[in-house]
Amino acid sequence: MRLFRVLAKLLHLLLHIATGWWTIRRHFPQMDNAERGGQVQAWSQQLLRVLGIRLRVSGAPSQGPLLLVANHISWLDIAVIHAAGYCRFVSKADVKHWPVVGTLATASGTLYIERESRRDAMRVVHHMVESLRAGDVIAVFPEGTTGDGRSLLPFHANLLQAAISANVPVQPLALRFVDVHTGALHFAPSFVGDETLLGSLWRTLSAANLGADVLYGTAEHAQGRDRRTWAQDLHAQVQALRNPPLPASSATE
Repeated sequence: MRLFRVLAKLLHLLLHIATGWWTIRRHFPQMDNAERGGQVQAWSQQLLRVLGIRLRVSGAPSQGPLLLVANHISWLDIAVIHAAGYCRFVSKADVKHWPVVGTLATASGTLYIERESRRDAMRVVHHMVESLRAGDVIAVFPEGTTGDGRSLLPFHANLLQAAISANVPVQPLALRFVDVHTGALHFAPSFVGDETLLGSLWRTLSAANLGADVLYGTAEHAQGRDRRTWAQDLHAQVQALRNPPLPASSATE
């Protein structure tokens, strides 16, 4: 029976992805940015329901222009953040060419970066500044890769230059996957090191009582800090956000 439930979830997931792809191809060209953002958020919320993941949100995203900085655990992180509040992401360039996923990412407004290229980082910062000045909310994962969910990797500071140049605030955001009954960290969606996407997906589909917590901190301006000092301060804030339990009153289905 368990195998049957997992396979049923997988079929539902594939159908949901196909529906998203069709919506992008058929309806996105006629939508404005706000309508597209609403569709992305609704699709992401439904994705979590398909996977049996309960979303819980503490705090709220500030209005744009804004840069969000978050820890990175899983391939699910982008969908979880989108479900809490739509934003644009900065992602590695090869995602653009992934079948189906690339179409979904591009349609959601993703900015792509060649992480190994310092010159490309400067190009992306330039585009981020333009988007921030236009009022967008942009999210980045300053660890640069996924972590194990237990601790934070050091934050890279390069992309924070966009917030300094555009003179906009940065808001720290913490992600964690938990058992909704015990509050203990849940590692089913983990995607780090030698773990495969297929293995992570299967564990996620098989998991019971899985919740995704999104915890927003307080938005702040640089206030004279250079990007490296600011990155260290934001690292400490994200770490602090990850530790306290989420109040039951902020839980959402």
